[in-house]
Amino acid sequence: MLPLTTYTLEKLELLLKKAGYKVRYEKGNFKTGACLLQNSKVIVVNKFSNLESRILAIVELARELEMDYKLLDDKQVAFLQQLKQTNLQL
Repeated sequence: MLPLTTYTLEKLELLLKKAGYKVRYEKGNFKTGACLLQNSKVIVVNKFSNLESRILAIVELARELEMDYKLLDDKQVAFLQQLKQTNLQL
């Protein structure tokens, strides 16, 4: 189980940054907590979401993204593999 803490959110943001993605927090007509802008490496997260919703939304996207493992260090690769194997629950 992934802890739903600020530290986890920071680890996710750093993982995505190293993989070449930019995470932005903005308001908008979101039905979900986050979205990936089409044909770009920008992830927009609903800034009004609570911490748990932000983490779950980013993890859901990170699990689906194709990331170049060469850009990540060993700890980040292990963290990404853990994300892809973890079932998320709120």
